[in-house]
Amino acid sequence: MSGWTLQGKKALITGGTKGIGLAIAREFLELGAEVLVIARSTKSIQGKLKNSANLFTNEGDISNPAFRQDLAQKISENWGKLDILVNNVGTNIRKKFVEYSEEEIRLLFETNLFSMMELTRLCYPMLKKSGHASVINVASVAGMQDVQSGPPYGMTKAAIIQFTKHLAAEWSVDQIRINAISPWYIETPLTEAVLTQPDRLEKILARTPMGRVGKPHEVASLACYLAMDKSSYITGQNISVDGGMSAKGL
Repeated sequence: MSGWTLQGKKALITGGTKGIGLAIAREFLELGAEVLVIARSTKSIQGKLKNSANLFTNEGDISNPAFRQDLAQKISENWGKLDILVNNVGTNIRKKFVEYSEEEIRLLFETNLFSMMELTRLCYPMLKKSGHASVINVASVAGMQDVQSGPPYGMTKAAIIQFTKHLAAEWSVDQIRINAISPWYIETPLTEAVLTQPDRLEKILARTPMGRVGKPHEVASLACYLAMDKSSYITGQNISVDGGMSAKGL
Protein backbone atom coordinates (compact mmCIF):
# COMPACT_ATOMS: atom_id res chain seq x y z
CA MET A 1 0.00 0.00 0.00
CA SER A 2 1.41 3.39 -0.96
CA GLY A 3 2.54 5.75 1.77
CA TRP A 4 3.96 3.09 4.09
CA THR A 5 7.47 4.40 3.58
CA LEU A 6 10.04 6.82 4.91
CA GLN A 7 11.69 7.22 1.53
CA GLY A 8 13.35 10.61 1.24
CA LYS A 9 12.92 11.40 4.95
CA LYS A 10 15.85 12.74 6.95
CA ALA A 11 15.90 11.48 10.53
CA LEU A 12 17.96 12.21 13.64
CA ILE A 13 18.01 9.57 16.38
CA THR A 14 19.75 10.17 19.70
CA GLY A 15 21.08 7.13 21.53
CA GLY A 16 20.70 4.97 18.46
CA THR A 17 23.44 2.37 18.95
CA LYS A 18 21.62 -0.10 21.18
CA GLY A 19 18.23 -1.18 22.47
CA ILE A 20 15.21 0.78 21.30
CA GLY A 21 17.25 3.43 19.50
CA LEU A 22 19.09 0.83 17.43
CA ALA A 23 15.82 -0.90 16.55
CA ILE A 24 14.33 2.40 15.39
CA ALA A 25 17.40 3.17 13.29
CA ARG A 26 17.17 -0.27 11.66
CA GLU A 27 13.48 0.14 10.80
CA PHE A 28 13.95 3.68 9.49
CA LEU A 29 16.76 2.56 7.19
CA GLU A 30 14.76 -0.38 5.88
CA LEU A 31 11.92 2.00 5.06
CA GLY A 32 14.21 4.27 3.06
CA ALA A 33 15.08 7.11 5.42
CA GLU A 34 18.45 8.79 5.71
CA VAL A 35 19.41 8.35 9.35
CA LEU A 36 21.84 10.26 11.54
CA VAL A 37 22.60 8.39 14.77
CA ILE A 38 24.04 10.23 17.75
CA ALA A 39 25.77 8.49 20.66
CA ARG A 40 28.84 8.87 22.82
CA SER A 41 30.33 5.96 20.90
CA THR A 42 29.03 4.77 17.54
CA LYS A 43 31.54 1.96 16.91
CA SER A 44 29.09 -0.73 18.03
CA ILE A 45 26.60 0.18 15.30
CA GLN A 46 28.94 -0.63 12.43
CA GLY A 47 27.89 -3.76 10.56
CA LYS A 48 24.60 -4.10 12.43
CA LEU A 49 22.43 -2.19 9.98
CA LYS A 50 21.49 -2.64 6.33
CA ASN A 51 21.28 0.24 3.84
CA SER A 52 24.40 1.67 5.46
CA ALA A 53 24.78 4.13 2.58
CA ASN A 54 21.94 6.07 4.22
CA LEU A 55 23.43 5.78 7.72
CA PHE A 56 25.43 8.63 9.23
CA THR A 57 26.91 8.80 12.72
CA ASN A 58 28.21 11.50 15.00
CA GLU A 59 29.86 10.83 18.34
CA GLY A 60 29.22 13.15 21.24
CA ASP A 61 27.42 13.82 24.51
CA ILE A 62 23.97 15.24 23.81
CA SER A 63 23.94 16.79 27.30
CA ASN A 64 26.86 19.01 26.27
CA PRO A 65 25.49 22.40 25.08
CA ALA A 66 28.42 22.97 22.71
CA PHE A 67 27.89 19.57 21.08
CA ARG A 68 24.16 20.27 20.63
CA GLN A 69 24.89 23.59 18.96
CA ASP A 70 27.46 22.01 16.66
CA LEU A 71 25.10 19.16 15.79
CA ALA A 72 22.25 21.50 14.87
CA GLN A 73 24.62 23.57 12.74
CA LYS A 74 25.85 20.49 10.86
CA ILE A 75 22.30 19.30 10.18
CA SER A 76 21.37 22.73 8.87
CA GLU A 77 24.42 22.87 6.59
CA ASN A 78 24.27 19.28 5.30
CA TRP A 79 20.54 18.59 5.13
CA GLY A 80 18.91 21.99 5.37
CA LYS A 81 15.82 20.42 6.91
CA LEU A 82 14.89 17.68 9.35
CA ASP A 83 11.82 15.49 8.84
CA ILE A 84 12.08 13.26 11.91
CA LEU A 85 13.59 13.80 15.36
CA VAL A 86 13.67 10.85 17.76
CA ASN A 87 14.62 11.90 21.29
CA ASN A 88 15.67 8.54 22.65
CA VAL A 89 18.70 9.20 24.87
CA GLY A 90 18.05 8.26 28.47
CA THR A 91 19.58 6.67 31.52
CA ASN A 92 18.60 5.63 35.02
CA ILE A 93 19.97 5.09 38.50
CA ARG A 94 17.73 2.77 40.46
CA LYS A 95 17.63 3.23 44.23
CA LYS A 96 15.39 4.55 47.00
CA PHE A 97 14.74 8.28 46.89
CA VAL A 98 16.61 9.13 50.10
CA GLU A 99 19.70 7.38 48.75
CA TYR A 100 20.13 9.67 45.73
CA SER A 101 22.73 12.39 45.83
CA GLU A 102 21.86 15.79 44.41
CA GLU A 103 24.42 15.19 41.66
CA GLU A 104 22.70 11.94 40.62
CA ILE A 105 19.31 13.60 40.43
CA ARG A 106 20.69 16.47 38.37
CA LEU A 107 22.42 14.00 36.06
CA LEU A 108 19.14 12.20 35.36
CA PHE A 109 17.29 15.44 34.67
CA GLU A 110 20.08 16.78 32.46
CA THR A 111 20.40 13.56 30.45
CA ASN A 112 16.75 12.54 30.17
CA LEU A 113 14.95 15.88 30.02
CA PHE A 114 16.91 19.09 29.62
CA SER A 115 19.17 17.83 26.82
CA MET A 116 16.25 16.63 24.70
CA MET A 117 14.32 19.85 25.28
CA GLU A 118 17.24 21.97 24.15
CA LEU A 119 18.02 19.77 21.16
CA THR A 120 14.39 19.95 20.08
CA ARG A 121 14.45 23.72 20.33
CA LEU A 122 17.66 23.91 18.28
CA CYS A 123 16.15 21.67 15.61
CA TYR A 124 12.98 23.74 15.29
CA PRO A 125 14.08 25.76 12.21
CA MET A 126 14.96 22.56 10.31
CA LEU A 127 11.77 20.82 11.41
CA LYS A 128 9.73 23.79 10.25
CA LYS A 129 11.39 23.66 6.83
CA SER A 130 10.25 20.05 6.44
CA GLY A 131 6.61 21.07 6.17
CA HIS A 132 5.48 17.74 7.65
CA ALA A 133 7.92 16.94 10.45
CA SER A 134 7.48 14.43 13.24
CA VAL A 135 9.12 14.56 16.67
CA ILE A 136 9.02 11.30 18.65
CA ASN A 137 9.91 11.43 22.34
CA VAL A 138 10.72 8.14 24.04
CA ALA A 139 9.15 8.42 27.49
CA SER A 140 8.15 5.53 29.78
CA VAL A 141 5.22 4.08 31.67
CA ALA A 142 7.28 5.18 34.68
CA GLY A 143 6.13 8.69 33.81
CA MET A 144 2.53 7.73 34.58
CA GLN A 145 2.79 5.36 37.54
CA ASP A 146 5.31 3.89 39.93
CA VAL A 147 7.12 0.91 38.42
CA GLN A 148 9.94 0.86 40.97
CA SER A 149 12.37 2.63 38.65
CA GLY A 150 13.16 5.43 41.08
CA PRO A 151 11.36 8.79 41.51
CA PRO A 152 13.81 10.97 39.53
CA TYR A 153 13.57 8.77 36.43
CA GLY A 154 9.77 8.75 36.62
CA MET A 155 9.72 12.52 37.08
CA THR A 156 11.83 13.11 33.96
CA LYS A 157 9.58 10.84 31.90
CA ALA A 158 6.42 12.50 33.22
CA ALA A 159 7.86 15.85 32.22
CA ILE A 160 8.62 14.52 28.72
CA ILE A 161 5.00 13.42 28.34
CA GLN A 162 3.69 16.84 29.36
CA PHE A 163 6.30 18.58 27.19
CA THR A 164 5.01 16.52 24.27
CA LYS A 165 1.44 17.71 24.79
CA HIS A 166 2.30 21.38 25.15
CA LEU A 167 4.69 21.44 22.19
CA ALA A 168 2.25 19.57 19.95
CA ALA A 169 -0.28 22.34 20.45
CA GLU A 170 2.27 25.12 20.01
CA TRP A 171 4.04 23.78 16.92
CA SER A 172 1.01 22.47 15.07
CA VAL A 173 0.82 25.74 13.12
CA ASP A 174 4.20 24.84 11.62
CA GLN A 175 3.02 21.37 10.59
CA ILE A 176 5.26 19.72 13.18
CA ARG A 177 3.71 16.79 14.99
CA ILE A 178 4.96 15.78 18.47
CA ASN A 179 4.17 12.41 20.03
CA ALA A 180 5.55 10.30 22.86
CA ILE A 181 6.03 6.56 23.19
CA SER A 182 5.97 5.02 26.66
CA PRO A 183 7.45 1.53 26.82
CA TRP A 184 7.08 -0.91 29.71
CA TYR A 185 9.93 -3.35 30.32
CA ILE A 186 11.68 -3.98 27.00
CA GLU A 187 14.70 -6.26 26.52
CA THR A 188 17.46 -3.65 26.33
CA PRO A 189 20.83 -3.04 28.01
CA LEU A 190 19.12 -0.47 30.26
CA THR A 191 16.71 -3.07 31.71
CA GLU A 192 19.08 -6.04 31.79
CA ALA A 193 20.01 -5.51 35.44
CA VAL A 194 16.33 -5.74 36.40
CA LEU A 195 15.21 -8.53 34.08
CA THR A 196 18.01 -10.83 35.27
CA GLN A 197 16.60 -10.75 38.81
CA PRO A 198 14.17 -13.72 39.01
CA ASP A 199 11.93 -12.13 41.66
CA ARG A 200 11.65 -8.82 39.78
CA LEU A 201 11.00 -10.58 36.47
CA GLU A 202 8.25 -12.65 38.09
CA LYS A 203 6.52 -9.50 39.34
CA ILE A 204 6.84 -7.82 35.94
CA LEU A 205 5.37 -10.78 34.07
CA ALA A 206 2.54 -11.11 36.60
CA ARG A 207 1.65 -7.46 35.97
CA THR A 208 1.71 -7.88 32.17
CA PRO A 209 -1.39 -9.45 30.55
CA MET A 210 0.66 -10.66 27.58
CA GLY A 211 2.92 -12.54 29.98
CA ARG A 212 6.27 -11.43 28.57
CA VAL A 213 8.56 -8.43 28.26
CA GLY A 214 8.67 -6.50 25.03
CA LYS A 215 11.20 -6.52 22.21
CA PRO A 216 12.87 -3.35 20.87
CA HIS A 217 11.37 -3.84 17.40
CA GLU A 218 7.89 -3.70 18.92
CA VAL A 219 8.60 -0.13 20.00
CA ALA A 220 10.36 0.72 16.75
CA SER A 221 7.34 -0.26 14.66
CA LEU A 222 5.25 2.38 16.41
CA ALA A 223 7.99 4.96 15.96
CA CYS A 224 7.96 4.21 12.23
CA TYR A 225 4.22 4.79 11.99
CA LEU A 226 4.42 8.06 13.91
CA ALA A 227 7.25 9.17 11.61
CA MET A 228 5.25 8.46 8.45
CA ASP A 229 2.89 10.87 6.75
CA LYS A 230 0.29 8.12 7.24
CA SER A 231 -0.05 9.35 10.83
CA SER A 232 -0.53 12.95 9.75
CA TYR A 233 -3.51 13.62 12.07
CA ILE A 234 -1.88 12.20 15.20
CA THR A 235 -0.15 14.66 17.50
CA GLY A 236 0.11 15.38 21.21
CA GLN A 237 -0.34 11.72 22.10
CA ASN A 238 1.46 9.46 24.55
CA ILE A 239 1.13 5.84 23.42
CA SER A 240 2.06 3.00 25.75
CA VAL A 241 3.84 -0.09 24.45
CA ASP A 242 3.32 -2.26 27.49
CA GLY A 243 1.68 -5.59 26.69
CA GLY A 244 -1.51 -4.37 28.39
CA MET A 245 0.14 -3.52 31.72
CA SER A 246 -1.45 -0.08 32.07
CA ALA A 247 -4.91 -1.51 31.34
CA LYS A 248 -4.75 -4.22 33.99
CA GLY A 249 -6.52 -3.93 37.29
CA LEU A 250 -6.73 -7.25 39.12
